[in-house]
Amino acid sequence: MMQQGRPQQQQRGGPVGRGGPMGHGPMGAMMPGAKARNFKGTMAKLIQYLGKYRLSILIVFVFAIASTVANIIGPKILGQATTALFEGSVAQANGTGSIDFNYIARIILFTLSLYIVSAIFSYLMGWIMASVSANISYRMRRDISEKMNRMPLKYFDSTTHGEVLSRITNDVDTVNQTLSQSMTQIITSVVTVVGVLIMMFTISWLMTVVALVVIPLSMITVMVIVKYSQKYFKQQQEYLGHVNGHVEEMYGGHIVMKAFNGEEESIQKFDVSNNTLYDSAWKAQFLSGLMMPIMSFISNLGYVAVAVLGSYLAAIGVITVGDIQAFIQYVRSFTQPITQLANISNILQQTAAAAERVFEFLDEEEEVLEVAIPVVFEDLKGHVEFKDVHFGYSPDKIIINDFSAEAEPGYKIAIVGPTGAGKTTMVKLLMRFYDVNSGAILIDGHDIRDFTRYDLRKLFGMVLQDTWLYNGTIMENIRYGRPDATDDEVIAAAQAAHVDHFVHTLPDGYNMVLNEETSNISQGQMQLLTIARAVLADPKILILDEATSSVDTRTEILIQRALDALMQNRTSFVIAHRLSTIRDADLILVMQHGDIVEQGNHEELLARKGFYYELYMSQFKKQEEEILDLQQAVPAD
Repeated sequence: MMQQGRPQQQQRGGPVGRGGPMGHGPMGAMMPGAKARNFKGTMAKLIQYLGKYRLSILIVFVFAIASTVANIIGPKILGQATTALFEGSVAQANGTGSIDFNYIARIILFTLSLYIVSAIFSYLMGWIMASVSANISYRMRRDISEKMNRMPLKYFDSTTHGEVLSRITNDVDTVNQTLSQSMTQIITSVVTVVGVLIMMFTISWLMTVVALVVIPLSMITVMVIVKYSQKYFKQQQEYLGHVNGHVEEMYGGHIVMKAFNGEEESIQKFDVSNNTLYDSAWKAQFLSGLMMPIMSFISNLGYVAVAVLGSYLAAIGVITVGDIQAFIQYVRSFTQPITQLANISNILQQTAAAAERVFEFLDEEEEVLEVAIPVVFEDLKGHVEFKDVHFGYSPDKIIINDFSAEAEPGYKIAIVGPTGAGKTTMVKLLMRFYDVNSGAILIDGHDIRDFTRYDLRKLFGMVLQDTWLYNGTIMENIRYGRPDATDDEVIAAAQAAHVDHFVHTLPDGYNMVLNEETSNISQGQMQLLTIARAVLADPKILILDEATSSVDTRTEILIQRALDALMQNRTSFVIAHRLSTIRDADLILVMQHGDIVEQGNHEELLARKGFYYELYMSQFKKQEEEILDLQQAVPAD
């Protein structure tokens, strides 16, 4: 056995204030118009996060510029072919010449080559950016997943599951979509606007000025429509969350809802949210649907003005017919990127808000660092001591006060007391889900903070009141206690926990798949499976938190016998409300308001006629007599 001194422990990462969710609807979903509190700082962090992809992003920039330039040059060159065709037709009609089809063919082929090159660059740009954005999403989700395993449980005590899930799904998806689509759109839109504007001025500055008059009209229209439609979009998103939340809530508790005849109330509540959703949705869609027709109308006015002015300028010989054709193409190419940039500016705000939430989570305070040189056990005896332990979930509210107790190796220690006395909290401290504020918890004389969390938790086997099983087969769920166990070992553990007999009554037996809600087996069967998992793990120290609370009395007796066999020569901590189940405990710790008010064995505590005596007598004496009679009736294994 080896022990090293523990260096002063530090906390990795700094605390980050979380505040309220910004611009988020129910379940933490991003809302339209959500904005980051620190846009510049978040975008700087995101750019830093993109650092390892700088070469790929640079290539994307080059391809985007090349593709856009090729598209911009195309109409100007194609206009030369139109001019040649028009002038040749006029000359042929006048008998002074003919159409030069070879020249026109060369121009068309060259223009086609430009468009093909542009398409190839665009394809390569999309392929590279899709790869980069997918890789960034992968990294973000991996970093969040790894971060979750390093986070202290107190974070999850104060944060809803939906909020955490939203960061790993909705927020990462928002960043992913922006990187894969909006980034290239920003480049191409800016280059297109600048390039098209230059080409328009090279054709005719007067026509360009006329075309630009349309832009303020378009921007004013967009601003007015967005101003009125945005509130309906927000309301739509909010009530979509209400409708989804209500449906999920009613589906999850549909048995209780039906048992209390709550169908009519549920339907009425749903109708209120659904009607509001309908009202806001059609208004939002109607107003946003007005944008394109109005924009098209304004654009058409611009085309008419350009066409009239262009015809006049061509008639007086200032420009050619091909220039008019090219100019009209440029006008069409000019308005679209401006609209895209307006949309992208809003998308970037949402992206910054999503990225900020991701980075906030990644910057959250982590668990205390592991010791540099941890204690390694060669032979664990199982001596556990709580030494002057003080603890509170928040520093200003201490709930465990000067807790001291000692468990000899192989002892069965029962912890009893009323709800809220601190029984489960002591188990969480023992497993180091939380660290004590002061005092120490020792195993074989060594502070549990001198172990790595992995090594410490390997010493324990837990069966909790709140059962946890996952979507997999019964065999896989039991094997979770020891992943390298053989099928025969799993079945042996199941037999010891009295699981085997009911598994054979299920379809597919050990290969039956438990659904996500674990609703295809009973609560008692779920409890038995978790006990079988603990049996398979073969731990050095056992923790049983109301391990038999969900089984009937007869099954409880059978399980109790299995657990008694399992607890032989193991230090065991048993949290129980039914005091009849811990009468044979070597030591009973009676807790009240975070303090040990009494300790001793069952007979000693009853003889004192103190708090334990009151607890014991408050439970049905008749129930204990029935259990004792049943114990005698059930044959021993």
